[in-house]
Amino acid sequence: MTHREDPMEMELELVRRLARAAETKLVLLVLDGVGDLRTAARPRTPLEIARTPNLDRLAAGGSTGRILPVDWGITPGSGPGHLALFGYDPRDPVADIGRGVLEALGADLDVRAGDVAARGNFATADADGNLTDRRAGRIPTEECRRLVDRLRSVVPGGLGAEVTVEAGEGHRFVLLLRGPGLSTALADTDPQSLGVPPLDVEPQEAAAEETAALVRRLVVVFEKALADEPRANRVLLRGFSTLPHLPTFPELYRMRCGAFAGYPLYRGVASACGMEKVPCDKTFDRILDRVAEAWDRFDYLFLHVKQTDAAGEDGNFDAKVEVLEAVDRELPRLLELGPDVLAVTGDHSTPVPMKSHSWHPVPVLLSAETAFVDAVERFDEESATAGHLGTFPSRKLLALMLAHGGRLAKYGA
Repeated sequence: MTHREDPMEMELELVRRLARAAETKLVLLVLDGVGDLRTAARPRTPLEIARTPNLDRLAAGGSTGRILPVDWGITPGSGPGHLALFGYDPRDPVADIGRGVLEALGADLDVRAGDVAARGNFATADADGNLTDRRAGRIPTEECRRLVDRLRSVVPGGLGAEVTVEAGEGHRFVLLLRGPGLSTALADTDPQSLGVPPLDVEPQEAAAEETAALVRRLVVVFEKALADEPRANRVLLRGFSTLPHLPTFPELYRMRCGAFAGYPLYRGVASACGMEKVPCDKTFDRILDRVAEAWDRFDYLFLHVKQTDAAGEDGNFDAKVEVLEAVDRELPRLLELGPDVLAVTGDHSTPVPMKSHSWHPVPVLLSAETAFVDAVERFDEESATAGHLGTFPSRKLLALMLAHGGRLAKYGA
């Protein structure tokens, strides 16, 4: 039988062989969910409406294009979207990492081999048990902590596994299970729609029956404990997963890598890739404070702005415009630090009309001394279609950044 190499391993191995050290700084600025959609009712996107002179100046002086997080027509989650930006192929089973373990890593939980983690949402259901809000009105983090304390107090004994419940940001929490014989083959309980009840905890294979029974028991006691809550009276679980086995950034690319993200999931993705998680706040101005302090420590800096995605999911056009303009106002502070390569894009599109992630290509700009200056003068979805970079897979962006930063040797003689 002919041995077939894993395509992702082959791609990563080629870049690893060519990677070389250099005195250059690479910055990836991710405006989460930045891409949007024109409609007959709203013929201009938030990026087209927003006043973004600094982003437009970068676009006019560099290369632009569009990226596909996974493939045509495939809507990515945040985990696959970011893994692609970090150079991994999200279609590869090795990179198919559940959201649970990413949230757990981002929350700095002690995750060990064999542990099973799930991402939790507090949610709201009506008197008939049908969901009216999958995020419980985006409750504040302090309320989430109070609710998590209540869940901890009702965890029953005799489960055969150690149970950890950890508060996340807003309506999010992490469920971590530790014990023998646990399985990740459990279906999500989040139906991803309203007007229906949460889904049951279903095993996806026979070996997961016991784990499903354990989690089902937890859901029952959790929801009894939350029954008198006005908003957060249900829990939704998704992304049952365990520790990944990815080759890491430092070993692949010979770079010191720092992640500046205020939310656990994105810190978790960065941690899974071997980046150092730098504690920081959630707004771009506060993130830049920490970037300036840590600038000399890293060769590659990943900066994450969540608010663009939140506005898209809320269907709030004006809020998305405001976030884009706020980022643009602060952008000169980042440019003054002197990045040799700056890429600005998103992990996926979150169109306001859809109130969700989507499959639409995401605009990208690449700024560097060696960037081909194309004819594009604005950073928005329509302009990006005419950019020099064309439309390409997100996982190729990192190699472009490395090349523009002088961090890839010539291939072959």
